[in-house]
Amino acid sequence: MVSDEADAPKATNNLKTGFILAFVSYGLWGFLPLYFAAIKPTGAFEILGWRIFFSLILCVLLVTVTRSWGKVAAVFRNKRVNFTLGLAGGIVSINWLVYIIATTTGHVLEASLGYFINPVATIVLGVFVLHEKLRRLQWAAVGVSLVAIVVLSVEYGALPWMSLAIAGSFALYGLVKKNVGGRVDSLTGLTFETAWLFIPAVVALVLVQTVGGGLAFGHIGALRTTLLVGTGVMTLVPLLTFAGAASRLPLSYVGMVQYFNPVMQFLAGYLLLGEEMTTGQWFGFAIVWVAILLLIIDAARAARTYRRAVRRAGRSGES
Repeated sequence: MVSDEADAPKATNNLKTGFILAFVSYGLWGFLPLYFAAIKPTGAFEILGWRIFFSLILCVLLVTVTRSWGKVAAVFRNKRVNFTLGLAGGIVSINWLVYIIATTTGHVLEASLGYFINPVATIVLGVFVLHEKLRRLQWAAVGVSLVAIVVLSVEYGALPWMSLAIAGSFALYGLVKKNVGGRVDSLTGLTFETAWLFIPAVVALVLVQTVGGGLAFGHIGALRTTLLVGTGVMTLVPLLTFAGAASRLPLSYVGMVQYFNPVMQFLAGYLLLGEEMTTGQWFGFAIVWVAILLLIIDAARAARTYRRAVRRAGRSGES
């Protein structure tokens, strides 16, 4: 009993710290549309190239400071994990590219839609790839999301490909990363992912310089050039704070807080960047939000059921 009472303040502090770190992570991710908009007129491929370049440099510096080269060497020797991280890097680069294109061409709302429907895309992958069984509310959320995609496709006159590409690539990225599990920490993982992407990034920057009209870096003023350099920080910091949050918060809490990111993106696009919403788009987004509500209710129920099962197991163990 004394031990439980002594552990209670520690558990409370862990929750508080976890929530702070989670909101820092999703807050920074939600801020990205404004960040990338501020770097215009730099093109999407150049932003992506510099993002990979400076992320890798920052990763190498942090690995050196934290003396983590032993972890890096261990992953390098494990060919399966190494190549899996290379695949993950390729997938996340697609996510980054489409997201940058969306946020620099006036489609922030469409990008936010991608992250709203990302949990549904993850569920669909779980069913078809991992053969997971869904609860009724999860099936309902998938069905409602499909209706929303149809409504928005009719409104846009085409599939919202940016939203689907963002949601699908990030869900697939999560699936691939699941294969390395807890064997690779966030810093080591990002180091390998950006290392695999380094040569393609350099090639992209060379092509922008030679056939794309020239690099904007160094020619768009000191502030914007600094922001380009800062894309490495904006990539690594939220990833590390998210890792800290995930280690302190129950998974159900992390799942609910994740919606802070697309909400911020939506507000940034609509209120700050002045993107317009038609009646049909409002209707489509509203249907998506219904699907999200269903997932939140389902997650809360599942968490409650799990806690009850743990308590029952504890009581049976005491007896």
